[in-house]
Amino acid sequence: MEYKDYYSILGVDRKASPQEIKKAFRKLARKYHPDVNSGNEGAAEKFKEISEANEVLSDPEKRRKYDELGAEFQHYQGTGGNSEGFNWGQWQSQPDQQYTYRSVSPEEFEELFGKEGGYSDFFQNLFGEAARRQAGQGTDGRHFHYEAQPRRGQDIEHGLQVTLDEAFNGTRRVLEWEDGRKIEAKVPRGVKTESRVRLKGQGAPGLGGGQPGDLYLTIEVLPDKRFQRDNDDLKTTIPVDLFTMLLGGKVSVAGIDRTVVLDIPPETRNGRLFRLRGLGMPKMKQPDQRGDLYVTVEALLPQNLTAGEKELAEQWKKMR
Repeated sequence: MEYKDYYSILGVDRKASPQEIKKAFRKLARKYHPDVNSGNEGAAEKFKEISEANEVLSDPEKRRKYDELGAEFQHYQGTGGNSEGFNWGQWQSQPDQQYTYRSVSPEEFEELFGKEGGYSDFFQNLFGEAARRQAGQGTDGRHFHYEAQPRRGQDIEHGLQVTLDEAFNGTRRVLEWEDGRKIEAKVPRGVKTESRVRLKGQGAPGLGGGQPGDLYLTIEVLPDKRFQRDNDDLKTTIPVDLFTMLLGGKVSVAGIDRTVVLDIPPETRNGRLFRLRGLGMPKMKQPDQRGDLYVTVEALLPQNLTAGEKELAEQWKKMR
């Protein structure tokens, strides 16, 4: 049975923090999620693998057991042993400790993780086989017992794309799953790419009376032809005729929600940046407050000059 290096699978250091593990999993999950890799068996297998790694490393107790087992398992594997001859219970308990071990029956293991479930033999031996062997009596003679406890359902992550206008105004989406279940999701104003929207209780169902998990929508805001977004600010570029740039005047600027008038001072240089306060995106946690709109002006040169205009331009050139 092959040893699974969950740290390498997620591409993190063995001392990685829970936040680093979560970030690595989310990045890989978006890349290999079946919804964006339809018909790609390789991506589906990779998604199962990273999900299994996250299942272990995001759970402090499972991660502790996995870390304790790692070196011993590699030693056992190097000696040519097999999983049937390996004492999975030895590394889980210390003779001088007084505690009650919560073993897991084969039936509960199948209920928790599924008869197939996408988990590897290594995972099942690590978190299932030990329980099968230890259900009844420990290696030091102490009797263990099984305590049925409710188990909370797993959280689910799902990617969701929205337009810039939807991110500005907020929106609602109806999500439909393969078993026919429909969920209406409210996306708040001001969401950004990588924002997470929590739908409480809409994740995987719990077991043994446990509460369901949550559904997290990971947002991707699609590019927009009119504006570039920088956090809560928006940026745009507008053409301004040469005469207004030279002599000054007023021009209209189309913001994301309304059109405003911008005063152009005389002799404005090409590429000058203007800041229009409060015309950017709403702040996600304070939607009544907004970022700013930054407007770059580009001189629009006159085209198709008449003979008279060219003559005037020549006279102006000589004057300069």
